[in-house]
Amino acid sequence: AEDTRLIVPIGEWVLREACREAINWPSNVKVAVNVSGEQLLEQNFIATVVGALSSTGLPAQRLEIEVTESIFVRDSSAARGVLEQIMALGCGIALDDFGTGYSSLAYIRNLRFSTIKVDRSFVQGAAADNPESLAIIRAVVAMAESLEMSTTAEGVETERELAIIRGLGCRKIQGYYFGRPMPATDARGLFNRPQLQRAGS
Repeated sequence: AEDTRLIVPIGEWVLREACREAINWPSNVKVAVNVSGEQLLEQNFIATVVGALSSTGLPAQRLEIEVTESIFVRDSSAARGVLEQIMALGCGIALDDFGTGYSSLAYIRNLRFSTIKVDRSFVQGAAADNPESLAIIRAVVAMAESLEMSTTAEGVETERELAIIRGLGCRKIQGYYFGRPMPATDARGLFNRPQLQRAGS
C-alpha cells in the first residue's frame, strides 16, 4: 500500500473509523492508530486528523498516533514539525517498535512522546533470560519514567512474559495474552467486564 501510495486514503479511512468507534467507548479510554510515514508526511495529514476528530466528536486527548522511527530517517525536520502540530492539538504520540530500527535518543530528547513501545523481540529475549534484552527494557523504562513518558511492552503472549515485563516496570502491556484482533462489537463488550470497570480502564 505504501509503494502504490494507496496507504494515504486507506490510512485516512482507518483514522476516521477508529475515532468513530472510540466515541462509543468509556470516556477514560484512548484509541491508538498506527500511521505510515507516507501518510504522516502527506501535505493534508493535519487536516485529516482535525477532520476525523471534529466529525466524530472524539476529544483530541483520547487519540494517540503511533509512528515508527523510520519517519525520522526519511525527513526528520518535516516529521518533527508534523508531530509537534499533532501534539498541539492535544493528541498523544507513541514511538512504536523502539529499539529495532535507527534508534536515536535525539528523537526522544526533541519530542515529548506520550508512549515508548518496546518491541516484541525484547520481550521474547527477556523471557529467555537474555541479559541484553533485560538491560535494554530496564533502561528504556527508566528513561521514559524520568521524561514522564509511559512504556508499552508489545507482543506479550504468555503468563511468564507478562510477569517478567511487569517486574521490569512497564506500565502498559499488549499482546495475544490479553486478546486477539476482534470485531468492534466484541471490543465494546470488553468494557462491560467487572474487573475492567473496577480498574477504570
